[in-house]
Amino acid sequence: MNARVSIIMGSTSDLPIMEKAAAVLNEFQIPFEMHALSAHRTPAEVEAFAKNAAGRGIQVIIAAAGMAAHLGGVIASMTTLPVIGVPIKSSLEGLDALLAIVQMPPGIPVATVGINGAMNAGILAVQMLALSDTRIAKQLADYKENLKNKIVKANQELADVKYDFKVN
Repeated sequence: MNARVSIIMGSTSDLPIMEKAAAVLNEFQIPFEMHALSAHRTPAEVEAFAKNAAGRGIQVIIAAAGMAAHLGGVIASMTTLPVIGVPIKSSLEGLDALLAIVQMPPGIPVATVGINGAMNAGILAVQMLALSDTRIAKQLADYKENLKNKIVKANQELADVKYDFKVN
């Protein structure tokens, strides 16, 4: 089994957040790998990873970083693979990381999810892979239908909530 998605984090302190992306990929039975690489502390390793990822069969990279959140952008500058950035809330409520990831120069895009939004990063990776994989596309359609059904059920349950002045 070869990894199709790579989850990269600046340090293992990001693992509690990034486990949410791993859980999504695992649920969809998509092989993935996880690495701790730092744009600032291990730049040579980041370069080797980015330049060799496609050749190893990686199709999507999810890169998480906080503070000076350059990891996703550095990786995106060295590969043609789609990179999804996950800003980690580590200082300034994560706004510094969010801005660092979304402010990429023209030609070097990094798709970006919300602060600590690893679950959405996993789902976005699934959506990218679903474009060329009918099994994943079917699972994704079922997943989205289940999301809808949860809200429909919750709305029905609200009908049973009673207040003196509630009119529905």
